[in-house]
Amino acid sequence: MSPTCKNAAHFGCIAAIQMNSTPDMQANLENAQRLLAEAVATGARLVVFPENFALLGVEDIQAAGRTEAENRSAQTVRRWLAKKAREYGVWMIAGSIPMASRPGGEALSDRVRAACLVLDDQGHEVARYDKIHLFDVDVEDDYGAYRESDTVEAGCELVVVDTPCGKVGLSICYDLRFAEQYYRLRELGAEIITVPSAFTATTGEAHWEPLLRARAIESQCYLVAPNQTGWHTDSRHSWGHSMIIDPWGRVLDTLPDEPGVISAQVDLSYLKEVRRRMPVAQHHRLQGL
Repeated sequence: MSPTCKNAAHFGCIAAIQMNSTPDMQANLENAQRLLAEAVATGARLVVFPENFALLGVEDIQAAGRTEAENRSAQTVRRWLAKKAREYGVWMIAGSIPMASRPGGEALSDRVRAACLVLDDQGHEVARYDKIHLFDVDVEDDYGAYRESDTVEAGCELVVVDTPCGKVGLSICYDLRFAEQYYRLRELGAEIITVPSAFTATTGEAHWEPLLRARAIESQCYLVAPNQTGWHTDSRHSWGHSMIIDPWGRVLDTLPDEPGVISAQVDLSYLKEVRRRMPVAQHHRLQGL
């Protein structure tokens, strides 16, 4: 059987959405709904959006974060997500949205958290992961210097959540470069790890696929990595090439550089067999050194 689940419902089917988001939230959500409908049509039980899927490059991220944290307006991304999860009867991992509060509700006065929300098929928020590793990097592209910490406060907790497709560990974009986070997610029970991203074209061309495949092989988990793609502004350009990778490091589905949907079946019996045949977690000898 093909690992992809296009045109065939499957209990363990996961879809990832690739977008070209802009500062225009309404346009982004319209595109997200179109791609969500396409993802659900593949038979997906769980759909993963890219980083900053609803807002990318917005000037006043603090105001957007306060709106999302309060969640009182019918126009919030959180309300939209809950409505669409119920409407389509699907679990969603919502990339990242700005939240001007910590998970416990404490308000942030001068920064936001990059929050990845997980919603069940009834529209309930069942988990939240705040991006731990922030992208403060000089890149040889038109944008130049990325300083995420100027507006974002780093999270500090790892999250694994039960879903209909398996136990999902959450990460976001730049986290991908820190192998210990993925090892810890595996220790916490992850069978699938999601990597919603806005990887730049320059760093993506060099490192995107090698890092994704390495993290899948090391953790012996499925990796689901929806990326942003194309030009978002005159200076910001994302790599695309969203991927779903199995625990052996094989790419099950991918896209080039246009918006779209990829999907694949998650076979947990296969995952267990990979881990049984090569029990790397049992062979680990560096803890405590």
